[in-house]
Amino acid sequence: MEFVIKISQFLLSLSLLIVLHELGHFIPAKLFKTKVEKFYLFFDVKYSLFKKKIGETVYGIGWLPLGGYVKIAGMIDESMDKEQMAQPPQPWEFRSKPAWQRLIIMLGGVTVNFILAYVIFVFVSFFYGDTDIKIDSLKGGYLIENPVLQEAGFKTGDKVMAINDQNIEKDSEIGQYIIGAEEMTIERDGQTKVITLPENFLGQLSDQGSRNLFRYRYPFIVESVPDSSANKSADLKKGDVILSLNGKKLDYFDLFEDELQNLKGQTVNAEILRGNDVLTKDLKVNNNAKLNIFRLIDAKRFTELGYYDVTRREYSFGESFAAGATKFKSTIVNYFSQLKAIFNPSTGAYKGLGGFKAIYDIFPDFWSWEAFWKLTAFLSIMLAVLNLLPIPALDGGHVMFLLYEMVSGRKPSEKFLERAQIVGFFILIALVLFANGNDIFKAITR
Repeated sequence: MEFVIKISQFLLSLSLLIVLHELGHFIPAKLFKTKVEKFYLFFDVKYSLFKKKIGETVYGIGWLPLGGYVKIAGMIDESMDKEQMAQPPQPWEFRSKPAWQRLIIMLGGVTVNFILAYVIFVFVSFFYGDTDIKIDSLKGGYLIENPVLQEAGFKTGDKVMAINDQNIEKDSEIGQYIIGAEEMTIERDGQTKVITLPENFLGQLSDQGSRNLFRYRYPFIVESVPDSSANKSADLKKGDVILSLNGKKLDYFDLFEDELQNLKGQTVNAEILRGNDVLTKDLKVNNNAKLNIFRLIDAKRFTELGYYDVTRREYSFGESFAAGATKFKSTIVNYFSQLKAIFNPSTGAYKGLGGFKAIYDIFPDFWSWEAFWKLTAFLSIMLAVLNLLPIPALDGGHVMFLLYEMVSGRKPSEKFLERAQIVGFFILIALVLFANGNDIFKAITR
């Protein structure tokens, strides 16, 4: 069921982005009276799941979900229709239009992607607001279990105060600024300390594979006690908080593991918080150093117990436009930071480059419209930025040649454009194979 939910979100988001991106090319092409021969969601290699001709355009759905396309007459694109290009130019063809019109047609897709992302951020701000956790309210700081962070010098209990020169006040800002981080300022036991990160920090994180970086520290709250547990008769109830064992106070769940190692096979006296009352119970620790009690993850209860403060900001419809713009800007800046790191081999960030499985993995295994729209906005920006790369076969490649034509007054020959398209296609295939190969390699090695 989890797979169905994730794949449904993945395909819905991908389909929405592809259709709107191609619509961004389709609309200006039609406005400039340029013939559009095909409008396809996914690729129809030898076969279409659906197709229907309306007017001069065939609309369809292909079977290969690697993207989509519009086929514009008189344009050198991935179709490599040399037969059409060998004919004399027609007034309704792309190649016959003024350079400024061709530029608008080529920029239409990424323009729609940027507009879509901004609109989504506006409505997400209006409908859901912003929920975050104040760094200074974290009781006990962060739980640090990731070996890469530990090797860099982080310890459980640290609070992140700044990344490079950017002060960090909210938990969500860590993920926003950690890409490209060179140093991080932390608070440990009331004192400030600066940790310098290794140049290949991102590469190390990718090699390690765990997504657990800075995690909250929680108390041990009882969810249930299985029938097979020796503590089934201890009369524990859902929501009970285990405060201590044998008089030793244990405020956080991460402290229990080491303590239970010293109590194997013993019966211990535990303090239990139930509502506002503190009770004592005898609990049995098995020979594997386990209580065999399922714990409860309850964010509301953690807040009530003072483990952190959740802040919520709601926006009026008017305020949501500025809030959406802030999210839009920060997402673009963050993504360019990621690209900068990826294209710098010394950071090792290229190891984290992923393909379709990596995109699939970012969707949650439960249905959340808030998460879906936020991820779709991010992917829309990602699609726009990647399409602007100056690689022939991408929109950015076409734009590059059009700008050259507009500046120099000379149009590149069709033969040159054909060859550039072939080169760009192979570059694109290489990138796709590398990204998806990374996914496969990670799946095998982990």
